[in-house]
Amino acid sequence: MNRRRDYRPDRLARSRAVSPMPHKPTQGQVENSATVDCGWGKLIFAQTFAEPEAVAKELLDEGSGRRHIAMYVQDPHVILAQAPQALFMDPSHTYRLMLSQFPGRRQRPKGFSVRRLRTRGDGRGIKRIYERRAMVPVEPRFVWGKRTERELSYIIAEDHSSGKVIGTATGIDHKLAFDDPQNGSSLWCLAVDPQATHPGIGEALVRYLAEHYQARGRDFMDLSVLHDNDQAIALYNKLGFRRVPVFAIKRKNAINEALFVPPGPERKLNPYAQIIVDEALRRGIEVEILDAEEGYFRLSHGGRHIACRESLSELTTAVAMSRCQDKRTTYRVLKPHGIRLPAQTVAADPDHNFTFLKKHKSVVVKPANGEQGQGISVGVTDEAHLADAIKAARKFGERVLLEQFVAGQDLRLIVIGYKLVAAAVRKPAAITGTGEHSIEKLIRKQSRRRSAATGGESSIPLDAETRRCVHQAGYEMGDVLPAEEILEVRKTANLHTGGTIHDVTEQLHPSLASAAETCARALDIPVVGLDFIARDVTQPRYVFIEANERAGLANHEPQPTAERFIDLLFPYSGRKEPE
Repeated sequence: MNRRRDYRPDRLARSRAVSPMPHKPTQGQVENSATVDCGWGKLIFAQTFAEPEAVAKELLDEGSGRRHIAMYVQDPHVILAQAPQALFMDPSHTYRLMLSQFPGRRQRPKGFSVRRLRTRGDGRGIKRIYERRAMVPVEPRFVWGKRTERELSYIIAEDHSSGKVIGTATGIDHKLAFDDPQNGSSLWCLAVDPQATHPGIGEALVRYLAEHYQARGRDFMDLSVLHDNDQAIALYNKLGFRRVPVFAIKRKNAINEALFVPPGPERKLNPYAQIIVDEALRRGIEVEILDAEEGYFRLSHGGRHIACRESLSELTTAVAMSRCQDKRTTYRVLKPHGIRLPAQTVAADPDHNFTFLKKHKSVVVKPANGEQGQGISVGVTDEAHLADAIKAARKFGERVLLEQFVAGQDLRLIVIGYKLVAAAVRKPAAITGTGEHSIEKLIRKQSRRRSAATGGESSIPLDAETRRCVHQAGYEMGDVLPAEEILEVRKTANLHTGGTIHDVTEQLHPSLASAAETCARALDIPVVGLDFIARDVTQPRYVFIEANERAGLANHEPQPTAERFIDLLFPYSGRKEPE
C-alpha cells in the first residue's frame, strides 16, 4: 500500500460539475453559498459564493476528521491567496458525460446487481469498502439518515452469491442541491471492494448513476479523478466522458499530505512497511528510511532507536527468526506444546515420497525455507504431479517438505506482544466467468485489479501452477468460463499470488486465539503471523501450518495491527491523531 495519497472520499473517482463560473454570480446564476454534507466533509460549490474569501473561510472551517472540497473554482489563485499556507489545488482532472448522448446500459451485470441503498446493512457495507480503499469512512447512521433525501443518492453493487456489498458510488443532484441553472449532477465516492472477483463493477456503478440522472432530466454528470490514475481515466473515456476545465481546492492536512508535499523516501516503501511508518509518523516518532526497496527503516523516540524490516524488528531474536524460517524446526518446537500439526516428512527418494502420498492421498509440497507462497503446490494427488511439485519447490531451497493436506479455511492469525490482534480467512485467487472472456483474459484482468488495489503487492502468476489448477478443474487457459461460475486458479491463499483476505477476528473461537498465543510463546517471537487450517473459525478444531516471522500487517482492516506494533516498540508513545 503506498503512503496514503489522499484520504479523500474517493481514490478512483470524485466528482464536480458545471462549466467554470465567476465568483460573483451574474444574472441567471444562483447566490446561495451552497454546500452539501456528504458525511466525510462538505462539497462546497464555489460558483454559488459571492466572494473568494467566503470559499476560503468555509474550507478552513473543516474540523477534525472532516475533508471539505471546494469545487467549480473559476479563479483558484484568488482563493489560494486567502490562505496560501493552508490551502492547495487538488491535482485531479474533471470529466463530464453529456447525458443526452449517453446510450445507456449495453447488458446487465452478471453475478452482481446495482441498486439504491435499502438497509442499514448497506451502510455498513459502504463503510467497510471505504476503509479497504483508504478513504475517509462515513458512518452508517449518516448514510441511513440520508436515504430519503433526493439530493444525495447512495448506490451499491451487491454480490448475488454472498449478498455482500462489493461496490458503491454516491451521486449528487445539483438541481435539487442548489437549483443549479446548468441542470447538472455529479458522481462521487466510486469505490470497488479490492477483493471482488466480478469484472465490470466500477463501470456498472457509473452507468447506473448516469441512467439515474438521465431519467431525472439532468444535462450532464461530472466526476473527478487523480491525473495519473490511468486505469480509471481509460474507463471514463470508454464511457464517453470528456475533460472539462474545472478546478478544486482543499485544505492541507496530514491525511492528504501526499497531494501537496513532494514524495519522500517513505512513499517508496511497500504496503507492509508503509502502514507501520504511517502510524509512527502520526505519533510523532522519527522515521529514517534505511532501504526503501527492501522495507528497512529505523524508528526513534525518546532516546530509543529500533530498526525494522516491515514488522520484523530488533525485538525478534535471531534464534526466534530461524525457528520460523525453517518449517521443519517450527514443527519440532511446537509439537511438545500440544499444537495440532499435520503429518510431515522431508522429500527423499521417489519410493519414500510416493509412500507418503499413498498414505495421505493428498499432500502439500513446499520448500522448508520459503516465503510469499513461492514453490508451494497444494492438493497434489498423483505421482507425476508430485515429482513436478518437488522439482518446482527445489528452485527455492534444496530441502523440500511433504505435508498431509488438510481441507478447510486458510486462517492467518496476527499475534503481537503474545496477544492475538487480528484473524483473517485468506482465499485463493479466483475468477468469475462472464460467458464471453477466456480464462486467461479473466486472470489477467483480475490480476491487474489486485495489483492496483495493493500497490503492486498482489497479482496472479500465469505459471505452471496456475495452469495446473485450471486443468485440474477441467479447463484450459483459452476456454471461455461460463457466466457466474467461480474458478479458483491457485490452491494457496497467499496474497502475493492474488489471494484475498477477509477479517474474522470477532468470530474467532477462543481456542484458536489461545493456540496462536501458545505458538508465539513457544517460538519466543513477539510479532508473528501464524497460518492455521480450520473448517470453521467459530469452532475449536484447527491444524497449524506455519509461522511467519515477518508478518504482513496491512490488509487486516479494521483491526489495529500497526497501532499494536508501535505500542510494542514504544509503549509510552500514545496515538497522535491528525489535526
